[in-house]
Amino acid sequence: MDLHQTYPALSDLRARARRRLPPFVWDYLDSATGSEATKHRNRSALDQIGFEPSILHGPFSPDLTAPLLGHDFPLPVGIAPVGMSGLIWERAELHLAQAAAHAGLPFCLSTVASRSPEDLAPHLGNHPWFQLYPPKDEGIRKDMLARARDAGFTGLILTVDVPVASRRERQTRSGLTSPPRLTPRLLAQVAMHPAWAWAMKGERDIHMRTLDKYSDLQANLPPTEHIGYLLRTSPDWDYLRWLRDHWQGHLIVKGVLKGADAARIEAEGADAIWVSNHAGRQFDAAPATISALPGVRAATSLPVLFDSGIEGGLDILRAMALGADFVFLGRGFHYALAALGPAGPAHLIDILTRDMAANMGQLGARDLKSLPPPFLLDAPVKM
Repeated sequence: MDLHQTYPALSDLRARARRRLPPFVWDYLDSATGSEATKHRNRSALDQIGFEPSILHGPFSPDLTAPLLGHDFPLPVGIAPVGMSGLIWERAELHLAQAAAHAGLPFCLSTVASRSPEDLAPHLGNHPWFQLYPPKDEGIRKDMLARARDAGFTGLILTVDVPVASRRERQTRSGLTSPPRLTPRLLAQVAMHPAWAWAMKGERDIHMRTLDKYSDLQANLPPTEHIGYLLRTSPDWDYLRWLRDHWQGHLIVKGVLKGADAARIEAEGADAIWVSNHAGRQFDAAPATISALPGVRAATSLPVLFDSGIEGGLDILRAMALGADFVFLGRGFHYALAALGPAGPAHLIDILTRDMAANMGQLGARDLKSLPPPFLLDAPVKM
């Protein structure tokens, strides 16, 4: 079967994923916080970024390679960290790590993933990064860094936009608890979605395996929270300095929306800035990431990474034209996995590659450095 005939766009993968996933799983993956205004703002702001097509360039094959942190990547695309990926599809983190390794792209593992760094060590490529929800206890902190390093992770991502637990109301209404417990209500949903049920038949205990080592700290928590909330703290600038002193690989700070913060993060010795509003999952009054991107880009000389709202190759070009050096997708790769199983992530990478190349042809951009300046579609175009 030619997947491009049936699923030519990420929207097709998303639609099939929604059909195949039980509602409580879909709501976990797709929901944001509050009224989900930030999630929709991310999308609508991207749609406002336009380009003027350019003509008479003759035939060419655009160069999609992108340098980042001392490496040249075949695409400016990476797999963002998503907590509890194993709830979406069986062995999700394993499939995503293998897809990234095969394509030569960065793969990010969350602290609250359903697989541990040790689980994935045999399957990592050359560019694995570990995303850290910052532990309060210094001993646990040192141990997590050592485990990530020993498993082969070369980059550390400090997530700074989760100072407190989020309220994901749609997820809560779905009945999902942490760890997941199959109540009669959820079992009825599973029965109506046999593809997911069959795929998950071997997954008996979905939980945050990285945190197993520290489970003696478990206490009575609300059903929507987990041990991670007991371990983590809200980091400050001293915490960032501590990480810089104790992590010898690349240090990336994720969740930055203000230029002033980016400038100070650079001064503290980080290696890259990640512009993100957590895809709208933490705060419902945040600016769209594409709106925040130019200010961050102007404030730092570090590589700038970007996520939130990306739905295709054109969105990647929009972000890069406004100053991003690299773009990450989290939900998108999980839509692909839920839609097509292990074949999904590679197909999404192919979709993004073809979409970027087609749009670069329209723009006359022979490489990513040649992208023309964008403009707001509701503003007049200079003649």
